[in-house]
Parts: sequence; C-alpha cells; structure tokens
Amino acid sequence: MPMEEFVAGWISGAVGLALGHPVDTVKVNMKLVRLQTQSGYRGILDCVIKTYRNETVLGFFKGMSFPLLSVALVNSVMFGAYSNALLYLSATHHHERRANPPSYAHVLTAGSFSGLMQAVVLAPVDLIKVRLQNQTHSYGLRSPVGGPGAQYRGPVHCGACIFREEGVLGLFRGTWALVLRDTPTMPVYFLIYVSLCRAVTAPGREPGPMTVFIAGGCAGTVSWALATPMDVIKARLQMDRVKGVSYHGVLDCIRISVQHEGPQVFLKGLALNSIRAFPVNAVTFLSYENILKLIR
Repeated sequence: MPMEEFVAGWISGAVGLALGHPVDTVKVNMKLVRLQTQSGYRGILDCVIKTYRNETVLGFFKGMSFPLLSVALVNSVMFGAYSNALLYLSATHHHERRANPPSYAHVLTAGSFSGLMQAVVLAPVDLIKVRLQNQTHSYGLRSPVGGPGAQYRGPVHCGACIFREEGVLGLFRGTWALVLRDTPTMPVYFLIYVSLCRAVTAPGREPGPMTVFIAGGCAGTVSWALATPMDVIKARLQMDRVKGVSYHGVLDCIRISVQHEGPQVFLKGLALNSIRAFPVNAVTFLSYENILKLIR
C-alpha cells in the first residue's frame, strides 16, 4: 500500500485549514455549527453578535486547535483511501494517471470508498469538535458541577466525558449521518476535480497550479452544497441529549426537524458551507499535488 498519499493528505489537510481558515473563516466555522444545531439565532450576523457578547473574541476560536490536527488525520485517510482504491481498481499509481487516466466509474467507486473510510475515522473526532464549539459558557469558565451544559476543558476532557457518560457508542454518535453525508458526496468531490482538470489540460500533461486551485475549489463548493442537508442532521444528532432533545436515529431527527422548522431547515449553513469550501479545498488540492511531487 503506497503511503505517500497518506502523508501528502495529512500535510495538505493541515495547510488547507491553516491557510483557508484565518480569523474570519474560523468565525464562520464556529457560526456554522451553532446555526445548524440551535434555533435561537435569527441569522449569521445575529449569531456573530451573540457569540461575541456572551463569550468575547475567544469564543470564536474555541475548539479550533483540535480540528487542526483532526482535519490532517481525516484528509490523510480521505486521499490515502481514494488513491489506494484507484490503484486497486485501475492498477495505476498516482504519477501514472496522467498518461493512463482512470475511468470515471473508477473515480466514483474510489470516491465512495474514500467517503466511507473518512466517515468512520471522522466520527469521534467530529463529535468532539462539535461539542466543543457548541458550548455556550464564557470561554475558560467552567459551569457549576451538575449544571446544564457542562464545560469541557479541551478535546481530551471532552472525549473522556463523553466516554464516561455515554460509553464507547457515545463517541460514535451521528456516525450514520456522517456515512450518509460522505459516501455519496466524496465521489462527486473527486469526479468534479478530475473532470475539470482533464477538461482544460492536454492529454498526458499535468494540470497547472491555477487549474488545480480552481478545480479543487469548485469540487469543494459543489460537494459541500450537496452535503449540507445531511450535515445539519449530523450536527443535531451529535448534540443529542446535550440540548435537551433526544432523537431515535437519522429518520427521527429528519422528521422532528422538518416538523418544527419546515423543509428549509436543511438549508441552514448552505451559504457558509459553500463559501468556506472554495478556499479550503483549493489550497488543500494544490498542497496535495505539490507535496506528492516532492516526496514521490
């Protein structure tokens, strides 16, 4: 199993988050989860104002150090699983795919496998990130013992609390929603990237940096637009019982959400997801391709 794709995916994931999420996009990431899991905000600006008023500027950065490491891990699995699945299906390594490109059917199949693997690895990591970001107490303060919405001191403490209170299965809360989100959207993600690169690149040639940048950004934007409805459900299931609401699975969460807020509930965070996705995925793909050239 070639390991360079895992290494390149790891580094590019960290680079994509670091460069694609400066102060403004860190704030977007924080607002996004809150908008999807709570109905007490009237919009993006209202969410920003209330977050700042209740938690100061530090509230926008809560839980972001952990995603820096976790995104690198998830990206490593995503690109590594995709590339190795393509190797199995088409018997071609990454550096051979320009001269002998895999079929679109292989790209779709490898993308589905990548999405499934990503969801399995991402589940506990994403759960901890969402729980940290959804804390509503002032940053650095701990809620009273036994009080509502217990304050987590960090990712390790958060994970330990979930394990102690909900068991091993609690760490995988929302996994089915993650699988339903990533397994169908990852094929679209890679298919758009590959298709755009091929469309503007001469056969047998490698796409230029600007092509990779634009193709990666477009792939991220479209795939996140498609993923947003299930991402809303995923976030709600991950906050199950924390906000006083209990769901009996994905379908029950969908039913309750539509019943209380209407079908438009699935569009929560759509604009933020799409806008954030372009720079993050553009930088991620550009980093990934260039890192592979250096280490292969």
